[in-house]
Amino acid sequence: MARARPAQRRSFLRGAGLAGALGTATAGGLAALATPSVQAGERLRWRLASSFPRNLDVLFGSVERMAVQVRKMTGGRFDISIHEPGELAPAFGVLEAVQGGSVEMAFTAPAYFQGRDETFALDCAIPFGLNARQMNAWLLEGEGLALLREFYAGQGIVNYPGGNTGAQMGGWYRKEIKTVEDLKGLRMRIGGLGGRVLSRLGVGLHYLPAGETVQALEKGVVDAAEWGGPHDDQILGFNRAARLYYSPGWWAGGANLSYYIGRAAWDGLSVEFRSCLEAAMAQAATQCLARYDQLNPLALRQLLESGVEVHAFPREVIDAAFKTAVGLYDELNQRNANWRRIFSSLASYRRDANAWFRLSEAQFDQIMQRQRL
Repeated sequence: MARARPAQRRSFLRGAGLAGALGTATAGGLAALATPSVQAGERLRWRLASSFPRNLDVLFGSVERMAVQVRKMTGGRFDISIHEPGELAPAFGVLEAVQGGSVEMAFTAPAYFQGRDETFALDCAIPFGLNARQMNAWLLEGEGLALLREFYAGQGIVNYPGGNTGAQMGGWYRKEIKTVEDLKGLRMRIGGLGGRVLSRLGVGLHYLPAGETVQALEKGVVDAAEWGGPHDDQILGFNRAARLYYSPGWWAGGANLSYYIGRAAWDGLSVEFRSCLEAAMAQAATQCLARYDQLNPLALRQLLESGVEVHAFPREVIDAAFKTAVGLYDELNQRNANWRRIFSSLASYRRDANAWFRLSEAQFDQIMQRQRL
């Protein structure tokens, strides 16, 4: 597919993407609103496969709220049932389920599928990438969503932003990490491109779903494990398995979650139902990050009160990881055309955004963090 110019992409987003959440309709859409099926009270039932279990209440709850909003806006005519991993598809199998048509939708972290194509990670988080606000800006106001739509078209998927976790923590460890040498031979549960970077620094990778990770850490199958931030990590019980909690998760400065919709299912929706679904997904995505920002501070305080020790990764480790990530991206630019096209846009925005955030957000944050509140 030929690459659209930036102005064309922005036009696409306004006319055919997120603007639909506000009820914008094209001439063809207006005609569709008058079809007999809609006039007669069209009814539809979809199934959504989640990569996250119910006990991860922010993530699973986000899609539940989305489904409730869809039902409300359509008077109960469009019903989406939400399913945990294993009910309709494994946690890491939701992409294939949507592509195969066994479910109409999925809610997932796109980085789970970087083994198929590293480009998926650009729809989620990459080491030393964007923070949550920057990711939202690149996706919704920059080129991000339009470029990713081009990529997902080849996957038979229509993608929508599903929320963000904010900056994640760097995981739980059974021993201190003081130098790069301490990483060598470490067995760690971590996926995505962060895992690839760490593997080049000597870490042995274990890729496990959330439900299996804590047990693996408790039994010594792995020496370290990362998942998300304090709220989710406390729910999963990582603090029972290890006491050393590292920061930051430089591989996930702002992890975007995504809704995947099968192309055939999407094409079969009326304009009315599409607009309701878009609006519900957008609202749920906004609330997802808000809930994490509300709940993570409380969970962190509770973890500290329980005896958890928070450590910062040494500068030596951060510098080595950054250099390794740059080398990895250079390699991907050479061999993956999908990656190169989209990463070039993200990297360009990252450069400009960091110049602004360094001047404004970072300085304000530093001022406030020096105060005794």
